[in-house]
Amino acid sequence: MAILVTGGAGYIGTHTCVELLLAGYEVVVLDNFCNSHPTALDRVEQITARSLSVVRGDVRDQAILEATMHHFAIDAVIHFAGLKAVGESVEKPLDYYENNVVGTHRLLQAMQKCGVETLVFSSSATVYGEPKQLPLTEDHPLSATNPYGRSKLMVEEMLRDLWQANTHWRIAILRYFNPVGAHPLGLIGEDPRGVPNNLMPYVAQVAVGKHAYLNIWGNDYPTPDGTGVRDYIHVVDLAKGHLKALAHLNAPQCTAINLGTGVGHSVQEVRKAFERASGQTVPYKVSTRRQGDVATCYADAQLATTLLGWKAEHDLVTMCTDHWRWQSLNPNGFSNG
Repeated sequence: MAILVTGGAGYIGTHTCVELLLAGYEVVVLDNFCNSHPTALDRVEQITARSLSVVRGDVRDQAILEATMHHFAIDAVIHFAGLKAVGESVEKPLDYYENNVVGTHRLLQAMQKCGVETLVFSSSATVYGEPKQLPLTEDHPLSATNPYGRSKLMVEEMLRDLWQANTHWRIAILRYFNPVGAHPLGLIGEDPRGVPNNLMPYVAQVAVGKHAYLNIWGNDYPTPDGTGVRDYIHVVDLAKGHLKALAHLNAPQCTAINLGTGVGHSVQEVRKAFERASGQTVPYKVSTRRQGDVATCYADAQLATTLLGWKAEHDLVTMCTDHWRWQSLNPNGFSNG
């Protein structure tokens, strides 16, 4: 099978490309490299000793999408391409709706014209909004508290509407929790532009000396140590979940599935685990809570086990160890290369 991976040069995209290539798929990456680096794809080929095809293009360009699908005889699409920073989405909402919503609409139009009706979509746990109960199950009410989350929710609704109109489509909507870690060889990993928005890459940059300390936003939550609790998932486990979802799409459907561990870890737990994994000190300062942050959020991942035969295998220690290997070997990310 030939798989088109939009945004395949990004953090989750590269790890998924590794798993696809190792499983024998033909991989075609379409990426405009606005938040990624071509070197990452060279590293994917180095890890797998297999080649992939790269098309430099934008997911909003329907003509390029159609030409790519025809040229490579694409069988299915894994759709990662999109902007993903919550804070930036508040400042630049139109960019997020254009890239994430309009971009997906163009992709679906191209798929429809080319007769490609199998899609794995990269969604997010942000579509659950403020948790009404924990753990979060797939039937939890959907809402969003920022433009990034709303863009993911809009795409989900678009996919459900498409399925209602054309029930021969095969669609998996994967709702991620908090991807962390890196490939164990340390050749690919998260390379955020500017100051990281997420906890573990920021902790890693403190450990490597790029920042003086970690800012902990609130230590008065109703959690064991007062800091926020989240469900962190190793990016390799997450990547393998995409292959399981692809294999599951052997019949028409539109199914939403959580990919998480089902276990929550606090900010302080992550900080201390990273100190142990890296042998470095991660100093911190406590600030007041950020608006919109919730105390606790973690997945019920049972549906992924039942439907896909998938379960997260890596624990927090491994996540930190692998993330530190990547960060220490590549202190400036892919710009090293």
